[in-house]
Formats: sequence, structure tokens, C-alpha cells
Amino acid sequence: MFESADAAATAQIEAGPRGGSRSVWSWLLGAALSAVLLYFAVRGVDWKNVWHTIAGARVRYIAAALCATSFSFFLRSIRWRILLNAEGRFSIGMVFWINMAGYLGNNFLPARAGEFLRSFLISRHSRLSKTYVLTTALSERMMDVVALVLASSVVLMGIEPKPRWMADVSRTMALIAGCGVVAVIALPHTGGLLNTVLRRIPMPVRLRELLLGLTEQVLMGLSAFHNWGRLAGFILFTALIWTSDAVGVIVGAYALGLQISFPVALLLLTGLGLGSALPSTPGYVGIYQMAAVTVLTPFGISRDGAMAYILVSQALGYLVIVAFGLPGLYRYSGKGDQRQRIGSVPSDKIAR
Repeated sequence: MFESADAAATAQIEAGPRGGSRSVWSWLLGAALSAVLLYFAVRGVDWKNVWHTIAGARVRYIAAALCATSFSFFLRSIRWRILLNAEGRFSIGMVFWINMAGYLGNNFLPARAGEFLRSFLISRHSRLSKTYVLTTALSERMMDVVALVLASSVVLMGIEPKPRWMADVSRTMALIAGCGVVAVIALPHTGGLLNTVLRRIPMPVRLRELLLGLTEQVLMGLSAFHNWGRLAGFILFTALIWTSDAVGVIVGAYALGLQISFPVALLLLTGLGLGSALPSTPGYVGIYQMAAVTVLTPFGISRDGAMAYILVSQALGYLVIVAFGLPGLYRYSGKGDQRQRIGSVPSDKIAR
């Protein structure tokens, strides 16, 4: 019954990075938004000061920031593996290389195609359904947003003075994050209700089977959080990831002669994380510049300094992603590894 659902998911995942008319419009919208935000971000920036700040960067601290970034990516792979291993058996190395290939896709392809890419590669090298894998990937991203928003809301309570708009945005986003937590907790328990509704709505049989299959796979992906051990591990690694990222921000800024506190680093990461959810060009050009200028300038960082920092930060991010993403893509873009297929949970236990 659910083979049609998985076939539809396969088509969506394989077509996602290539796009179509909708992808073209999404790319055009992202390019337009990025251009507008980039214009406002760089307006008034003294580029001589920016390049002077970058030229004076201290190499040993840049190297330390690179290590922190690389460690954060490694932790992200372990965290995603926790969700994947709810229904499969994956090595840390395999998840790491495929995860980095996904980040490579996000930074060089439009419409966050890396999420489709890493989901496709994991499914191709296992017997997990593509819908299930994609759901774990998107759930991971959603929980990142929830964690960052909640953390920044707490941080903002202790920061004074702060712009009023930050406090207002924080309250709104905290409410949205709370709704996200409720959704993750409640949705997997609504399978019976959703099935009943879908069976009673008049529709073609094939469409009903497709929707029932997709619903089951999505709810199964979300239910990975309902095991207390997995949830505790996920929360622990989320805290470690964002702590490592915040340390990387502080060290990277220090390399440029800038002083960014841990709370402000978390606020910057929140701004970048939320900004990455907007339609954008590959690499989030314009969005990241606007986020850096908007978040850092109220806390004593000049527009020139904020621009210098985000340019160096993006360059370091690209360096790490290319260094690990290309080997990962090369290694796992071929035929599926039969040993991993044998070690994974059979597809009939997942899709049926």
C-alpha cells in the first residue's frame, strides 16, 4: 500500500535539487530578497576599514575558529544519527560524510537542496524510506530553531539595554517555538485521527493511499523524539552544538579584534539560523550580512566590524563544508553500500 507513497517521496527528493517552474520562482524570489537585504546591509559600510580588519586577522585564532566549526559539524552528525538509528543502524562516519554532502548542497544549490540530497543519500544506502529520512532531517532543523529561539529569549532577559524590537521579536518567536515543541510532542499521537479523516474524505483511492503512506512516515519520523533516551541524547548534543558554535563566534571575532560576549554570540546564531529559513541564494548571501549587522551593531560592534566578521565567518564555513562535503559526496553518490543495507531495518518494517 505504501510503496506509492515512497515512490512519490523518491520523485520529490530526486527532483528537489533540479527544480522546475516552482523552483525557478523560488530561486528568483530568493535572489531578489538577498539583493535587497544585501543593499541595506552594506549601505554605509567603509570597505577600507572592512579589509583592514580582515587583513589584521590573527591566524592562530582563525585556526581555532575552524576547529570549533568542524567540531560542531561532527556533533551535528552524531545528533542526526540518534534520530536515524531509531529505525536503522548507521555508523558515525557514514552519517558525517553524507551530512556534510548535504551542507555542501545547501551552500551551492538553491532552495535548501542539501536537505533533499542528504535524505536521498541516506535512503539510497539503507532500507529506510526517503520520507522517513527527510522527516528526521527537517525535524532536526525545526528543533534547532526551537532551541535557538528559547535560548535567545532567556539570554535577552539578562541583557540591558537592548533594542525594544529585539524584546518584541523574542516574545513572538518564543511563542512560535513553544508551538513547535507542542507539535512534535502531539502529532505522533494523532495518527489514528488523521487516518480516520483521510479515509472519510472523498478522494481517489491512489491519492488516499499516497496520503496515508506519507502521513505514517512523517509521524514515524517525529516519533523518534518520543524515546526518552534518544530525546535526552538529542538535547545534550544540541546544547553542545550551539555552545561550540558560540565559542567559534567569540574566537572568530577575537581574531579580528572584536569583542563578542557569549549571550550576543547566541543572539547572532539565532539571527543567522532564522535568516537561513528565508528564500535565499546559495550561501545565504545578503541574509547573513543583514543578520550580522542587525544583531551586532546594537551591542557596540560597528557596521564595518560586523561586515568583516560575517565575511570571514562565511569564508571559514565554506572552507570546512567544501573540505568535508566534496569527499562525502564523492564517496556516497555512487551505488548503495550493500553492507549498510543489510544492517538497516528492512523497509517493510518501516513503511508498513
